[in-house]
Amino acid sequence: MNNSKPWENYPLIANELEEVNDFIQKTIKTPHKSLQAALLQMADNGGKYLRPSLLLLAAHAVGKTNERTIKLASSIEILHMATLIHDDIIDDSDERRGNVSIQAAFGKDVAVYTGDLLFTDFFDLMLDAIDEHEYLVRNAQTMRKILNGELGQMAERFNLKQTLDDYLRDVKGKTAALFRLAAEEGAHFAGANSMQSDALAQFGENLGIAFQMVDDILDYSGGIQLNKPTLEDLATGVYSLPLLLALNQPALHDELLSLLKKKRQMTLADMQKVQNILLNSSVINDSRKLAQEYAQRADDCLKIFKPNPAILLLKKLPNKLLTRNF
Repeated sequence: MNNSKPWENYPLIANELEEVNDFIQKTIKTPHKSLQAALLQMADNGGKYLRPSLLLLAAHAVGKTNERTIKLASSIEILHMATLIHDDIIDDSDERRGNVSIQAAFGKDVAVYTGDLLFTDFFDLMLDAIDEHEYLVRNAQTMRKILNGELGQMAERFNLKQTLDDYLRDVKGKTAALFRLAAEEGAHFAGANSMQSDALAQFGENLGIAFQMVDDILDYSGGIQLNKPTLEDLATGVYSLPLLLALNQPALHDELLSLLKKKRQMTLADMQKVQNILLNSSVINDSRKLAQEYAQRADDCLKIFKPNPAILLLKKLPNKLLTRNF
């Protein structure tokens, strides 16, 4: 199990992140012993607390954190945990963050109920922390975007005609929407004006897109040293950024098509052939360049702010994301 503490890398918000961690531990309680064990395992499974960190840094960028922002940062992480558990059920994943997944350790029934329970914890915290109708709506809309992004990705499985626009639409939902909400809520509830909130919301969205692109690159080029298994998306028919770029290259298209048309009948050897084709081409570098573009867009969103310790940390996040050095 990963025993590192995510707040060790963020001294400015270390105390707040510890509060978030404590708050989450106190919130995710149930009298059902199997669910409680699953919840505690998920909470202690080496998450980097990137989304709560983003919310707290956005708050510091414009003002100060407070009890409300601690609750909202906790709710964001709990919502993220719920979506990860349900993703693992759908993908039949045995691992999560280098550890055994909830569904593999406790079975799909317990995993479904655990994810559902976390959704209710998210709603309870959100309703306790937010008294503005607009932001209650914003949270509900974000959940819908996440779901629509996941549904869009599911609908595109094994679709050899999927476009980059299709991919970006789904990424903006399933990944970037929660980054956006975290940055926007942190700013708003720390007293930001509308221009500041909008800028940080855009920062979060572009950061989330770049984050997913790097994740997609690692699905082909990652490995044990990065605590990232490879070929998980390909095995389930999810054609992510590097493969979509490769399919658009005439020199690679036919060779890839002969393997991909097997769909669910692809063997591990077939998938490794696809991986080798991509690794021996330019598409990994091309994908990194596109991720860097969105990271730069995120950085550009911060130009309206005068430098302060939180802004300086936020400006470092895109590069940390690209190198997976959080």
